[in-house]
Amino acid sequence: MELPKFLLADNTDHPEGIFIVHTQYPRFIINLQDDEVEWLEEFSKEDEADLMEETEMLIDAATAFYDREISRYEQ
Repeated sequence: MELPKFLLADNTDHPEGIFIVHTQYPRFIINLQDDEVEWLEEFSKEDEADLMEETEMLIDAATAFYDREISRYEQ
C-alpha cells in the first residue's frame, strides 16, 4: 500500500487538536492547534542539524495540506 504524504487525524480525547501525520521520512505528527511536533523517528546528532533546516518547510507543507483539505470539505 502506498500511503499519502500527509494524513488528517482527530481524536475525541483531544477535541481541540488538529493533527496532521507526515508518513514519509522524517515521520512526525503535528498538532496545528499549538504547533507541537512528535517525531516518530530517532535521530543522531548529525541528523538533528539537517532536520532543523527541514522542519520549517515540513510544517509549512503540513499546514498547506490542512488548508487544502478543509477547503475541499467546505465546497
